[in-house]
Amino acid sequence: METNPLERLYGVFLKPQTYLNTLYLFLAFPLGLAYFVFLVTGLSLGIGLLILWVGLFILAGVLALCWPLTLFERQMAISLLKVEIPLVAHSQEPARTIFQQIKNHLSNPVTWKGIAYLFLKFPIGLASFIITTTLSALSLGLLLAPLAYPWVHINIGLWRINSMPSAAIACVLGLIITPLSLHVFNLLADWSGKLAIVMLGNPSPTGNQPEVFPPAMTAPSH
Repeated sequence: METNPLERLYGVFLKPQTYLNTLYLFLAFPLGLAYFVFLVTGLSLGIGLLILWVGLFILAGVLALCWPLTLFERQMAISLLKVEIPLVAHSQEPARTIFQQIKNHLSNPVTWKGIAYLFLKFPIGLASFIITTTLSALSLGLLLAPLAYPWVHINIGLWRINSMPSAAIACVLGLIITPLSLHVFNLLADWSGKLAIVMLGNPSPTGNQPEVFPPAMTAPSH
């Protein structure tokens, strides 16, 4: 464990998890945008066409597709953020008919928490994208200032970097801001992981290992 302040500051570069966290944050916005468009479009069409009964099938399709998307987000959080998310628990009541299986799926709190998570992914992803791109661009601009200032006009607020002394100062600031930015990325990823644990997992009430996927829809036995 790092005890030296410099080790704590710059040790973030040597941790592979830092780069996995950064990748997760950059992926959050495009995925969140795709989920938001899918949910808003599907739910709007489904509710608008309920009077024709077609909307019922659209809503059922949206609900069905939300499940694999939830499992994808769960697996991505496990793989990239290295968090432990309890497996999805299902009702202990045996589902003998398709309607019972659908009822068990709809009564599973993870079904609805997963849909809520898919909606939340858009604003969270947007905020993460703004923070990560801003800090990344600032860090890169400062670090490369000594090489770029003769050809590129670099303005940071009211500060214009147009000479070697100012570029050298910018580079020194970049050496400080860059690791601080990575620490911010790790903090954002840590919050994202905690949210994923709450929204995408549900421990089995009996302590037994539950199933990951909902039971297959089977025809009732005669």
